[in-house]
Amino acid sequence: MTPAAAGFVVGIDIGGTGSRAAIAPLGGGPRFELAGPRVAVTADGSTAGELAHGLLAGLRAARPAEFAAVAGCGVGATGLASLVADPAALAASLRASLADSGAASGESGGRVGGPAPAVAVAIDAVTAHLGALGGESGAIVALGTGAIAFGSDGREIWHRVDGWGHLLGDRGGGAWIGRRALEAALLAHDGVDASGAALLAAARARFGEPASWPAQLYTRDDRAGVLAGFVPDVVALAADGDGAALAIVSAAGAEAARSAAAALVPGLAPRVAATGGLFGAGGALVERFRATLAELRPDAELRAPAGDPLDGALRLAERAARGELVARAPSLWLG
Repeated sequence: MTPAAAGFVVGIDIGGTGSRAAIAPLGGGPRFELAGPRVAVTADGSTAGELAHGLLAGLRAARPAEFAAVAGCGVGATGLASLVADPAALAASLRASLADSGAASGESGGRVGGPAPAVAVAIDAVTAHLGALGGESGAIVALGTGAIAFGSDGREIWHRVDGWGHLLGDRGGGAWIGRRALEAALLAHDGVDASGAALLAAARARFGEPASWPAQLYTRDDRAGVLAGFVPDVVALAADGDGAALAIVSAAGAEAARSAAAALVPGLAPRVAATGGLFGAGGALVERFRATLAELRPDAELRAPAGDPLDGALRLAERAARGELVARAPSLWLG
């Protein structure tokens, strides 16, 4: 069977720690993946659009025949609703890029004269939900560099909680943990509260002397990712019983549970999936998350995620290819 006959979909996941893209057969099968840089936020907004186009170019170069036969593309990106000026225009530009590639690759079994691929771009919570719950009704909470919760039935209910970025929200996420850990470290450095002494030592080992920290963070477009880079040290100290680190990690779990409970609005099935790299750390964060969610929503089933946001982006691409989607701004836009 030729690539054009089989059909392919592209999924793209863009976050504060890094970005990924995959191309896979429509309907499932072995996939090819690429990794890319993390998103940055400049004075002009998010670099999510540049990253998406760059990942598409990488897939085109690595898998030209499959790329020419792409029927759908799904993109999930952090900050899409608030830091990208026109997500619908981004979807249209991605669709145009895919259409041009198909027309230029007719000799490889491409899509000459056929319809342009369908493109859907969504906030990262949508693809996290599709990956974790596979399209079922319920809520997810995703903890990575940022944090966001999302409740949906896949049809009428689309309810977002948090995802406001590392300055205004992202409660319980990696940047949130890193920032609070550095704040505790500076309190120890200033002689205000010695409980953060172990965090201060760990931060010195990673970032150097405290006087250099503002220049390392305030001038960076990817400062959320830099903050989240301190999380492994904080989690390790918490596991060793350091009180200050343990309090921060535990509070992150509680915040994630509060967001998940808020996303589980009436009309949704009482199920929650926790996804994102931070939950993989286990320990105090997960324990506090479970305990707090049980207090807030004792009726809710806590389910292990079926897949990750890249799986969700591929599922979004399949739905786009089959014409099953309707635009749902400010969560989902179609090209």
